[in-house]
Amino acid sequence: MVLAVLTAQPAHGYEVIRRLASASGGVFDLPEGTVYPALHRLEKAGLLSSRWEVVEGRRRRVYQVTVSGTARLRDRRAAWRAFAGAVDAVLSPGAPA
Repeated sequence: MVLAVLTAQPAHGYEVIRRLASASGGVFDLPEGTVYPALHRLEKAGLLSSRWEVVEGRRRRVYQVTVSGTARLRDRRAAWRAFAGAVDAVLSPGAPA
């Protein structure tokens, strides 16, 4: 989900948190202690890159999706669609697929 919210435009960590909450209608209102470690892991894995910028007078690390991150997101979306379709098929037997 972090990769997805950064696809449209790079952002700093707090903005990532805000986008996740907004896009999910508040369901994914995640604490900083969850999101920042995820950003660091994704960067270490080469799925994100980052740079320092001054935003509203404050120095912040801004993250963006790499080419590898875009490919991983594409793969994860396909896997999610397959999984969600299978769950839906079990929960709604007889409904059109």
